Amino acid sequence: MPHDWDAASYDRLPIPMTGWGLAVLKLLPLRGDERVLDAGCGTGHVTAALRDRLPEGDVIALDASASMLERARDRLGDDRVAYLRHDLLEPIPIDPVDAILSTATFHWVPDHDLLFANLAAVLNPGGHLTAQCGGAGNIATVEAAARELGRDVAEDKVFATPEDTTKRLERAGFVDIVCALVTAPTRIPIEDLELYLATVCMGGILDRTPEKDRAALVSGVAGRMAEPVIDYVRLNISARRAP
Repeated sequence: MPHDWDAASYDRLPIPMTGWGLAVLKLLPLRGDERVLDAGCGTGHVTAALRDRLPEGDVIALDASASMLERARDRLGDDRVAYLRHDLLEPIPIDPVDAILSTATFHWVPDHDLLFANLAAVLNPGGHLTAQCGGAGNIATVEAAARELGRDVAEDKVFATPEDTTKRLERAGFVDIVCALVTAPTRIPIEDLELYLATVCMGGILDRTPEKDRAALVSGVAGRMAEPVIDYVRLNISARRAP
């Protein structure tokens, strides 16, 4: 399975992803009676808002991280929410859904052709995919700081361009595709910076670092950043499964 997260730290940090996710959710057209897949539900903040928009529908909350799913279940309970721990690189074992929402997840999936094929396979014809993830240029400052230490924080991520994403979606059978990059630099309180880097930006690379060397690696990256600002670039995605 992919990298597991420290859900408790993630939930208490000043992460911007929840606000971005709520904004993305507003772009997903819903009647209120649909069955919707939240592909990368995290700790469930955005999932809760999605469920609120589905008074007669239900949600499948999917995440590859056991700790994230546990936190989401604690937050949401079992009222119109089903939970699935699953890697998006594998065929998704659910009945077709009417729509798919995803926020802050796709860049963690290393094969986007396979990702979009798996999503298309469980989306009803005409159903909407609305998503946001890290795009080309995302966390470049963090990446540069880690590179000075001989490490690549983006080695397990895909920060795609809108052009490449459009082509991949087309190959997977999507239409009415709109993809665009949005810059979203985010200042992190200096007292939270190292925990933020370790939890949000560097989790994958820390998994492959001996435990005794992890703190020094995170401290080294933080010390090489000119200021505690994460230079986020988000890739917004809107598409429909071909009728």
